[in-house]
Amino acid sequence: MESAMQRLLIRSISKLVSCDERDTVYENVDLYAEDGVIRAIGPKLDKPADEVLDAAHMLCYPGLINTHHHLYQQFSRNLPQVQNMELFDWLKTLYEIWKNLDTDVVRLSSLTGMGELMKHGCTTCFDHHYVFPQGAGDLLEAQFAAAEELGIRMHASRGSMDLSRKDGGLPPDSVVQTVDEILADSRRCIETYHDPSFGSMRQVALAPCSPFSVSADLLRQSAFLARQYGVRLHTHVAETKDEENYTLARCGVRPLEYMASLGWTGSDVWYAHGIHFNDEELRELARTGTGVAHCPISNMKLSSGVARVPEMLRLGVPVGLAVDGSASNDGSSLLEELRVCYLLHRLTASAQAPSGYDVLKMATRGSARLLGRDDIGQLSVGKCADLFLVDSRRLELVGGLYDPKSVLGTVGLRGPVDYTVVNGRVTVREGRLVTVDEPILAEKARARCDAYLART
Repeated sequence: MESAMQRLLIRSISKLVSCDERDTVYENVDLYAEDGVIRAIGPKLDKPADEVLDAAHMLCYPGLINTHHHLYQQFSRNLPQVQNMELFDWLKTLYEIWKNLDTDVVRLSSLTGMGELMKHGCTTCFDHHYVFPQGAGDLLEAQFAAAEELGIRMHASRGSMDLSRKDGGLPPDSVVQTVDEILADSRRCIETYHDPSFGSMRQVALAPCSPFSVSADLLRQSAFLARQYGVRLHTHVAETKDEENYTLARCGVRPLEYMASLGWTGSDVWYAHGIHFNDEELRELARTGTGVAHCPISNMKLSSGVARVPEMLRLGVPVGLAVDGSASNDGSSLLEELRVCYLLHRLTASAQAPSGYDVLKMATRGSARLLGRDDIGQLSVGKCADLFLVDSRRLELVGGLYDPKSVLGTVGLRGPVDYTVVNGRVTVREGRLVTVDEPILAEKARARCDAYLART
């Protein structure tokens, strides 16, 4: 028996910032969606609907898209022993905690991390999971179950590491696997979970961790397998000078040349961070269509550096926005990331910096491009009904709404959004998650977090 059509009508939206190809900003319009797809935007739409939202005083934006996260790190945030470390020492210390991951920890950290994202306007989350302890269970299944419970779109990764400390890498032996084990499970994950269709709620990418924790063989074979299956490739590249020195010492070349030699450039590849690229490398990224997930807060917290985002945007490098791991951000809000991104590049690039609206487009259309999707990232007819609403009457927005396209970057938004809609369904209502009981979830997650950290 076929399910009935699901219809949503949002009435009298004060201002709708579409992020479409014409940068259209609508005023006093309705938005109508059927089965998760926008069917009409215009004044006084006469459409029957199962749910009607009154948005007479609301600002409406495309749902934000997070292009790099480590949700499992939700349970290792703000730990005093790592607060002033840089990346390599930080990783070595935290691997001793992360080696105790299991499906319950991953499920609850995913629920809380993605729940926080959704409360701040995010409708699609890519998670780079690469820690697979022996006997931990099906961690991607736990993540997709959490995403389904919340109602968020999720791109998960079958990440991997095959170089432990004894091989010159950073992680302990218990969280690395052989190339054959990794490739076999990568096939299983793609065949079990990846849905490439329009409006897909779950997709899989292959994502070996980084040049200093995986072998050249694993990188090469992962690229080959991903292209066999038509899925995307992701890893950390050019995050730190330590990484650059590592590839120079071991391979005789800088990180980008090393990755390119293994098949890791192209329009189906995006890197996290991309801080330490030189001029020639930026041109190569643009030429090949290789993308960068920009993580400004994490880059600052770990003293990694400032990515050359203004130059990337001018050259046409695909750039999206990301919060990075909860332990190197200590939060999961793309709205906060958006404002910090705007301010950071104003500080370092002055007039060459992206505008507040440029950064919004980076977090919507730009991020959608990194994930290989043209069905999300903008509000227009025929695209997915992923959006969030903000009440323009908030005290903290008084005097700040003369440019609604840029306000999220320039003024910013404290606190949760009023509504988040994913695939035409309300998932956040009046600032609270719809499908879970937040206090009960928080209590369960706190207890599990305490027990997990006590095992270290």
